[in-house]
Amino acid sequence: MKKALLLFVSHAVVAIIGFGAGVYVLPILVAPPAPDAGEVRALASKARFTAQFRRDLAGSDALHWGEGTVSVGPDAISLMGRLAPGPDYKLYLSPAFVQTEAEFLPLKNRMLRVGDVKTFENFVVPLPAGADLTAYNTVVVWCETFKEFISAAQYR
Repeated sequence: MKKALLLFVSHAVVAIIGFGAGVYVLPILVAPPAPDAGEVRALASKARFTAQFRRDLAGSDALHWGEGTVSVGPDAISLMGRLAPGPDYKLYLSPAFVQTEAEFLPLKNRMLRVGDVKTFENFVVPLPAGADLTAYNTVVVWCETFKEFISAAQYR
């Protein structure tokens, strides 16, 4: 009986560790190639606004962070930098600066969901037609699946 319990517990621990590793590694394995620096710089040169993703935000931690320069242009939002890898990242424009899940959730219905972030080093996400950049002041990366704040940058 003890041996069966020990085997069950050890296998359960390994399964949990494997699942956790898969959740972390799978998005990295299936991510498309990141846009090259030249493409991101070209978009940044047309940007109306720029801001910085920083690792020291209240809602950021070792697994949820962003760093680099975010450029908000007439046609796209781009990042020259990096994000912590993870699944199901979405890019939002927010009418107010947020830096935690608790601040994000009450404002989510007033935010503009720009699109999916599929790369973790540099990204380019096209803006929806008619997006009014002046109605918002912050770019937010959010993990939809796990409802986790990743990063934010206030651009005006």
